Amino acid sequence: MSELLNALELDHEEWTEHCTRELELPRYRADQICQWIYQKKVFTFSEMTNLSKDLRKKLEEEIMVFPPYEIQRQVSNIDSTTKYLWGLKDGERIESVTLLHGNHTTACISSQVGCPLGCSFCATGKSGFARNLSTDEITGQFLSMEKNLGQNINNIVFMGMGEPLLNMENVKKSIRILNHAKMRDLGIRHISVSTAGIVPGIQELASSGLPVRLSVSLHAPNDEIRNRIMPVNRQYPLASLMGALENYQEVTGERITIEYIMLKNINDQTEHAFELASLLGNLHTYINLIPYNPVDNKYQRSDKKQIKNFHAVLASLGIEAEIRTEKGTDIDAACGQLRRKH
Repeated sequence: MSELLNALELDHEEWTEHCTRELELPRYRADQICQWIYQKKVFTFSEMTNLSKDLRKKLEEEIMVFPPYEIQRQVSNIDSTTKYLWGLKDGERIESVTLLHGNHTTACISSQVGCPLGCSFCATGKSGFARNLSTDEITGQFLSMEKNLGQNINNIVFMGMGEPLLNMENVKKSIRILNHAKMRDLGIRHISVSTAGIVPGIQELASSGLPVRLSVSLHAPNDEIRNRIMPVNRQYPLASLMGALENYQEVTGERITIEYIMLKNINDQTEHAFELASLLGNLHTYINLIPYNPVDNKYQRSDKKQIKNFHAVLASLGIEAEIRTEKGTDIDAACGQLRRKH
């Protein structure tokens, strides 16, 4: 028995080719199938009622639609943030999150099972690294969250488990699938990719023709601190990273979001704010100051007064920044808290 095609791995061109060449169907059948899966969230061919019974049967024999399956769902009592634990075909597990922001919803999705970067303040890295997610596991996370919510999600951020730019091909393909007008039709400006500073990935993203929004998990104003809390900095130190970001901005013209976790007495002093402003001086950026979310007892959250002072210093230097409102901390769904656990 030949292996079934995985529906969520196919982009629109591959769907069209399969329908026209293998199934000898008109091109519009591919559009219909994609509409059922990506817009109506119907994952069973027998329910696709505008297809003939014979075609539905043939599709079931050749193609599977198998998104990640829900193991557990937790909802925050504070802000209704929802965290999902998903099971994958090989038994691995990942987490992803939906966040409510007034009248719109954001999906924070994962790109790897665990993370290989080992940032010392992040729970995901402490859970180890297993493998990259396949395209279908990335798109399937998002579609399953939409199906569970019973409504469309407005934004995607690749800020869940893993480093997206170490899984570049599958991340790029999933973006193209979800962005395609005949598939999910999610606007490209509603998709953000976050990186801890993978310089070759930033360069590839700049030349990819995908005008997604870029976020950089910086978290330190100098190499000494960043080496201590983010091992990736030893491979791609700040001079290299800033050069890649300047090139990215020159190519794309896009503003870059800087993520900065506030760690008490580590990176939150006034002199650090001045260093940060100087470091980013050649870039058009927007800084999110993130109160540290507890993972273990290694670090403490900066005092509110200190965070406000840090913000005020940046503002006085003409740097756009905001103090992020924390969401999902009570269910370990906030920034840096995702693990592979039940």
